[in-house]
Amino acid sequence: MIQYKKIAKFALLFIVMGVALGCTKLNEKLQSTLTNAQVTASFGTAGPALLLSGAYADLTFLTAQDQLFSLEENSTDESLVPTRGGDWDDNGVWRVVHNHNWNADHGQILATFNSLNKLNFDATNVLTFNPTKPQAAQAKVLRAFALFYLLDLYGQYPIRNPGDNLLLAPVVRNGKEGIDSVINDIVTSLPDLPDPGNPALMNKDVAKVLLMKCYLQKGVILNPASPTFDPGDLAQVVTLGSDIISSNKYSYEANYFSNFKPENHSAKEAIFLYPNTGGVATNHAGVEARWNMTLHYNSYTPNNPNAGWNGFTTISDFYNSFNTTATPTVYDHADTLTITDMRLGGRVKSDSLSTVTSGIRPGFLVGQQYNENKVALKDRKGFPLAYTPAIASDMIENGSNLEVTGIRVVKYVPDYAFYGGPSNNDFMIFRYPDVVLMVAEAKLRINPADATAFTAINDLRTARNAPALPTPIPLVNTANVEDPKTLLAERGREFYWESSRRTDLLRFGVYLNIWQYKPTDDPKNLLFPIPNQALAANPNLTQNPGY
Repeated sequence: MIQYKKIAKFALLFIVMGVALGCTKLNEKLQSTLTNAQVTASFGTAGPALLLSGAYADLTFLTAQDQLFSLEENSTDESLVPTRGGDWDDNGVWRVVHNHNWNADHGQILATFNSLNKLNFDATNVLTFNPTKPQAAQAKVLRAFALFYLLDLYGQYPIRNPGDNLLLAPVVRNGKEGIDSVINDIVTSLPDLPDPGNPALMNKDVAKVLLMKCYLQKGVILNPASPTFDPGDLAQVVTLGSDIISSNKYSYEANYFSNFKPENHSAKEAIFLYPNTGGVATNHAGVEARWNMTLHYNSYTPNNPNAGWNGFTTISDFYNSFNTTATPTVYDHADTLTITDMRLGGRVKSDSLSTVTSGIRPGFLVGQQYNENKVALKDRKGFPLAYTPAIASDMIENGSNLEVTGIRVVKYVPDYAFYGGPSNNDFMIFRYPDVVLMVAEAKLRINPADATAFTAINDLRTARNAPALPTPIPLVNTANVEDPKTLLAERGREFYWESSRRTDLLRFGVYLNIWQYKPTDDPKNLLFPIPNQALAANPNLTQNPGY
């Protein structure tokens, strides 16, 4: 495993400070730049390795609740953050993401743009200082990762090449030129990437998954309002995915939540992840944010009053999409209840997945909550800590239900062995089921009657202890985002709260649909605005239409 925690945190800072403050014999002049020879003289061959570690460390922004996660999840039917009295208001920034009323000054839109571009430029910086071929390949694909999301979220990206004049604003690419350049960087880097085996490295399989996403999302990037899908691009998705599937390196976990438990580095489904070491300080909001942001303050009594932040929820319509029958969904998580779908959770005690018994069970939490001794919990006002599906229509809670509204989601098994963080759960970025479902999607876009696609989808459902869907399985019901008998719904059930829902809704053509707590929409929201600060810094960027 790359030692992010030991050197990545300091790599870029060390180089910049060393150059600025410690290299007294470089005869620096105002607006001068350092040559490769000067950097090599100062840092030797370790320079590119340190810079590459710094680029990997930039991926920590993925764990934050207020950046990519918020834009990809809170802007959809999978997540929202109600205001609870004085908690989680923040001038309404969370609510406007869910109901699509943001503007070009929104802090989360700016923070995500900046984090993606930090990875973009830090990865490019590796290429400037004579890296080895494997180092250069990893840097290029790390950059491609950032550029893909910039295209998908903002429709354009700034880019520098090694040797560009740093005093000039970066050039900007969009549309076909933008996505073709990203694809080319991945394709040309593939031969020099490490072989699969370490999911913390940008290896050949990781690059193939990213390439699949580029080919599949290309139609959206070219025309967000009305995407079309080139048969050649879809064929590439099938070929790349089939290579990964036939390698037999990956398989489904017997327990879905084993993918997200502490010490999950060797999870059978892990293709790309960000590694964490429990108790080792990293100066970032680690994966523990994933349960803190949703759990109540009293969720784990030995750690009161700071067991959670009591914010994030899902909506009842999305929860109900797990039930593929006509029987109404039961908001009951008793262990004895017949399992509808393992991914719904609430049926597996955390005891078997964590070294610390907390009483918290991974999945969707509804109804009365209990501590590790099966004692019913109460909220801070003394009312039963029983989560209810209903949320105020304006997402502003008041009264006795202030702290308990909304179905809570615990995707990562809380690692209370390192309470306060960082936890020992590695953060999943790409998982094997994504490969399977992308191949199935590509096949169905080519041929809506492809039986092998239906088999793959239902094989995944079997692995999740869920009943088979009737075939044929349509891609989407454009009149009902939550229709449970579609491929879109299956992707939602498999990847909820994994920062992919907005991208999926765009590709399936339903991102502008109305859903709970989002009464209207506007076509301009197919892309986020370029932040005003970014426009002021780079005249080559152009604001997206409608903003």
